[in-house]
Amino acid sequence: MEQKEKVKIVAENRKARHEYFLEERIETGIVLTGTEIKSIRDGKVQFKDAYISIRNGEAWIKGMHISPYRYGNVFNVDETRDRKLLLHKSEIRKLYDKVRLKGYTLIPVRMYLKNGLAKMEIALAKGKDLYDKRQTSKDRDAKRAVEKAMKHAR
Repeated sequence: MEQKEKVKIVAENRKARHEYFLEERIETGIVLTGTEIKSIRDGKVQFKDAYISIRNGEAWIKGMHISPYRYGNVFNVDETRDRKLLLHKSEIRKLYDKVRLKGYTLIPVRMYLKNGLAKMEIALAKGKDLYDKRQTSKDRDAKRAVEKAMKHAR
């Protein structure tokens, strides 16, 4: 008998799709303290300027903000501290090679709770130029107009 996975999206980086071409997505775990996971369950996460760096064969997320847990008192930690991501060495090596050679960057896309565990989806991303952003916007608007015309045609 299969168990269904319960997934609750806690935070999403909507700006990522606008600023970058997202190519490869990977699910990772994240090392947290007790009060941090409680704040995440409350939805107090923000990764507006967050990015992922690889150093000494480990992946770290920098700039992610997890608000202090309101009942955490002395157990709360620094909101923007670097947090370790849980990836296999082969995955880290593959990502590091792409980031180093091809000009990609690693960014967080969304954070969610999967069966009670905090997971993060990260993406290998390449920055968009201004004309790419404009073209994406034009394509989205044209698609919306076509859908609207189809809806009124019925």
